[in-house]
Formats: sequence, C-alpha cells, structure tokens
Amino acid sequence: MNPYVEIIRPGNVIMAIIAVILVAILAKSVDIPIILAMLAVFFAMSAGNVINDYFDYKIDLINKPQRPIPSGRISLDNAKNYAYLLFILAAIVGFLISCLVDTWIPCTIVIFSDIILYLYAYKLKSTPLIGNLTVGFMTGLCFIFAGYTFNEGLIIYESYLLAFFALIMTTAREITKDIEDMEGDMAEGAKTFPILYGPKISAIIAISLIIIDCALCPLLYIYHIFNINYLIVVNIAVLIFLYGAVLLRNQDSKTANKVSKYLKTGMLIAFIAFAIGTFTITF
Repeated sequence: MNPYVEIIRPGNVIMAIIAVILVAILAKSVDIPIILAMLAVFFAMSAGNVINDYFDYKIDLINKPQRPIPSGRISLDNAKNYAYLLFILAAIVGFLISCLVDTWIPCTIVIFSDIILYLYAYKLKSTPLIGNLTVGFMTGLCFIFAGYTFNEGLIIYESYLLAFFALIMTTAREITKDIEDMEGDMAEGAKTFPILYGPKISAIIAISLIIIDCALCPLLYIYHIFNINYLIVVNIAVLIFLYGAVLLRNQDSKTANKVSKYLKTGMLIAFIAFAIGTFTITF
C-alpha cells in the first residue's frame, strides 16, 4: 500500500465516513452538503491520523515499527506537511457546507475538530482517560456533524443519540488499545491510564463501558428510532462486544489487540444494524 494512503489509516477513516452515511440514511436524503460532509470527515480524520503518527514517532518505533514514519517510508517533515494540508482542506470543505446550508455550525465543528485532533496528538493522548474520551467524543461528533449538515431538528436529535453510543464503545476500545501499547508507552515515558493505574483497573473500566453500551442498545428500538430489524442485527454486535469483554479479563498485549479488533468489528456490525433498522425489511 502507498505509504501516504496507509498513514491516514483508511479503515478508521471509512468508519468515520460511515457515521455520516448512517445519518443520511436516517434522513432518507443524499444531497451535495452531505456528500461534502463525507469529504470533510475524510480530510479531518486523515489529518488526525497523520499528525498522531508524527507525534508518536518514537513510540511507534517500539510498538508499530512497520508504520510509514518509523519504517522510513515517509519523513517526519513530509508527514507534518501532509497533516497540515489535510487539516486545511477539511476546514475549506466545512466552510463550503456552511455556505450551502445557511448555518455556521458545520464549519465551526470542522475547525473545532481540527484543533482537538491536533491537541489530542500533541498532548491529550497521554492524559489518562481524557485522551480516551477525546477519541470517543470525536467519533460521536461525526454523527452530530452530519446531523447539523441536514439542519433538521429530528435528525439532529437522532444524531446525538447515535453519537452517545459511539462515544461509549470507542472509549472502551481506546482504553483497550492503551493496554495493548503499554510496553512502548512506558519506554517513551507516556502516562496512560493503564500505566498509572494498572491494566486490571483499566480493563474493568473498559468492560463496564462495553456492558453499559450493550445494555442500552435496545433503547434505540424501544424509543422507535429504529425498527425490529435493528434489534435483530445489533444482537450480533452485542455478542461480539460481550465476547471481547470476557476475553479482556486477561490483560496481556496480544489479548488486548484481539479485543480491540473484536470491538471494531462489532461497531461496524452495529452501524449496519443502524442502517437496516431504518428500512422495513422482513427476515
């Protein structure tokens, strides 16, 4: 894979774009502003991933030496300039969206996101729990951003609900990833939550968040946000989430890596459940 494509982490970026697509499905509408919203999310999330790798260069030499910067396929200067370009492109697209929908909220969200993504990579990532919550918040913000792109009351309300679920599960996954990366983080002197308070307490928090998210999933059906088809499909995601929670009783790096992948898969299936739950489909 081309290193400039690899460094933006396409899989993670696509997950963020899917959030925008799901809101479009809820609204049952696709127009120019929502297409631009997908583009803005692409640029902003890509920039965040690149600048994160820039600041994590030394840690990745230990944890992820195969990544583009530590492997020498992209220089530090090129990575920094690449990130800045992507941040600027995101802001420009956000400005265009606001002009089209006649509200400055989408543009404000994009600029705010650019700033938070940079601060996360520079400082917040190493702040216990705050860094994890920041990633969860930014994931949820993708839904809210899409909601304001439509600028309709009901769609904005529903986007906040989806954002809440995304925030909880993403935070759980980020804590799990910190457990996985403890060796490299300790070598670099980072003070993540697992390093300061231990992997066991970190795992308890992650497991608790997973259980809370799973327990609340039926509410989206009960309050008629989605139909029965959502409930059927989301049960698959719930089973994957809970299986990951059970595995996390063992907090070694390999297990944490496996759980992180399970949570990511479960989130993708949950997103599919959101989409399916919008339409009347008989199983």
